[in-house]
Amino acid sequence: MEPEGERERERERLLHTQRLKAAVHYTVGCLCQEVAEDKGIQFSKQTIAAISEITFRQCENFAKDLEMFARHGKRTVINSEDVKLLARRSNSLLRYITQKSEELALNNLEQKERKKKKSSAAKGRRTSDEQVEAAMAESEDSNMA
Repeated sequence: MEPEGERERERERLLHTQRLKAAVHYTVGCLCQEVAEDKGIQFSKQTIAAISEITFRQCENFAKDLEMFARHGKRTVINSEDVKLLARRSNSLLRYITQKSEELALNNLEQKERKKKKSSAAKGRRTSDEQVEAAMAESEDSNMA
């Protein structure tokens, strides 16, 4: 017999999977509707369901592959290099992911530079504030003497 906690975790996992599948189905339906309007064609409900199921299963495979790539690299975190490795068979997807990865890296670098400048400016203000306070303290000391 299963412990109660194990059954509850399995139930939660199943509910989570169902919500994810529903979200994928909705998104595929929206995309199919856009294509249908653009190309003047129709998608049956069965076709949308089949595309949704294939998409969901492919995403599960991608997740497992990404996990294995990170594990092979003796890491617990999946990084952009793992995603690039996953996309290696699709030149256009690989180019897109590489471009986005470079943009993110550049944005992160710019943010770090801004924080560094802001931090340096704040330190500069503190230093000048400290100088003013020291001068005032000196002035008070000389007035008391």
